[in-house]
Amino acid sequence: MPDLAALLPLLAFLLLIGAFAGVLAGLLGVGGGIVLVPAFYYVFQTLGYDGPHIMQVCVATSLATIVVTSLRSVRAHAAKGAVDFSILRAWGPGIAVGALIGVLVATRLRSETLTAIFAILALIVAAYMAFSKPHWRLADDMPRGAKPYLYSPAVGFLSVLMGIGGGSFGVPLMTLHGVVIHRAVATAAGFGLLIALPSVALFLILPAQGGLPPFTIGLVNGPAFLAVVAMTVLTAPLGAKLAHATDPGPLKRIFAGFLFLVALNMLRKVLF
Repeated sequence: MPDLAALLPLLAFLLLIGAFAGVLAGLLGVGGGIVLVPAFYYVFQTLGYDGPHIMQVCVATSLATIVVTSLRSVRAHAAKGAVDFSILRAWGPGIAVGALIGVLVATRLRSETLTAIFAILALIVAAYMAFSKPHWRLADDMPRGAKPYLYSPAVGFLSVLMGIGGGSFGVPLMTLHGVVIHRAVATAAGFGLLIALPSVALFLILPAQGGLPPFTIGLVNGPAFLAVVAMTVLTAPLGAKLAHATDPGPLKRIFAGFLFLVALNMLRKVLF
């Protein structure tokens, strides 16, 4: 166990990242997990925990924080009447099923493989955030017929592999089908809750592997969860408020550049 002098700076780092992740969850609709997973990965490696399943702990702990963050964000957006509950009802079961499948797949992958998957998907998300245009459309309405049964599990599945809420995939999907951006961001917060609740319940009961950080229950690390949630509960409503008062476009492109660098660094660690 590292001494207190080593732990305190890392705790401060987690508190800062938690505050940032909470704002992102409400403001950009990308889910704070896209920041938390690399942050957890860095902290655990710095503390000397680099086992074959450490990335699973990062993913599971990130999703645990998203349960709290998404709930706060949904309530803040719903108070403004921005959440489309008809989309949540129609897409919810498929998203939850996809999330559970994602947990079962993630636990069977090595940490290096899951890290590479996260990095590649993060690069795709970053590219979309950087280059997408508000007028891009695939259709004027949300998919109907059989399409939701294909799309909704995919959103849940890919989000769990990254340890993120539904915003990174849900917001583009909705805006490309005619949902206005603020409504898409608000509804995607509900996607995050539908993804995180069933997946975390499963992660908590899965048997823990050796070499994991202390106080890890199943695959969820308690101290990291508490440090981040202490901040996200404060900052998620702020992000939701800013989303309705500002144009997030320029900030989204800046964040896309940051995410691109983070993803490349994670790929570098896996490949070299």
